[in-house]
Amino acid sequence: MKKLLIATNNKGKVKELRDLLKVLNVQLVTPADLNLNLEVEEDGETYAENAEKKARAFAQASGLVSLADDSGLEVDALDGAPGLHSARYAPPLTLSPNSGNLGGARGGWTDSDRRAYMLENLRGKPRPWTAHFHATIAVAFDGKVEFAEGDCYGEIIPEERGNNGFGYDPIFFIPELNQTMAELDMETKNRISHRANAARNALPVLKKIFEG
Repeated sequence: MKKLLIATNNKGKVKELRDLLKVLNVQLVTPADLNLNLEVEEDGETYAENAEKKARAFAQASGLVSLADDSGLEVDALDGAPGLHSARYAPPLTLSPNSGNLGGARGGWTDSDRRAYMLENLRGKPRPWTAHFHATIAVAFDGKVEFAEGDCYGEIIPEERGNNGFGYDPIFFIPELNQTMAELDMETKNRISHRANAARNALPVLKKIFEG
């Protein structure tokens, strides 16, 4: 069976993408399955640049068709921040309030720390704190790259709710569903999330690659 590499070391993303891509007649593998230890610096100026860097790097290292994504949360009251820097959203050279680690190293900050930092920055700003998640998927194959995008709209709320997500999911509220992203079951999340929409838009590209 043909293989598709899910080019990420993020376990939350792997879980979501496995479910989203299971409709393909391919074997879904991860870097861990291949004992592939690869970290790609995400220093691009757009989601597409970061996703492409990751997809190309993993495709070259593995020899497999590789799918990578870059995603972020854009909060209107914060002028679109944290955006591209969502995974590294933290003040430099300060102690992490929850983990006690040195925030200047960035890697020492937890998802909970980043949520707390965001809420601190939103304090005093008028609500609703409208926001949206964006995802760009890049598929690297035969030296080429194809892209797909997806969005999910909602707002930030000041209290955490739910245990099913990661990142900013517990404070990202979807008014139409009256739930945060972290309160959604996997079936619902994989119907409406930004990554779900991007993966859905990537399916025609993947089917063309694997099915001709």
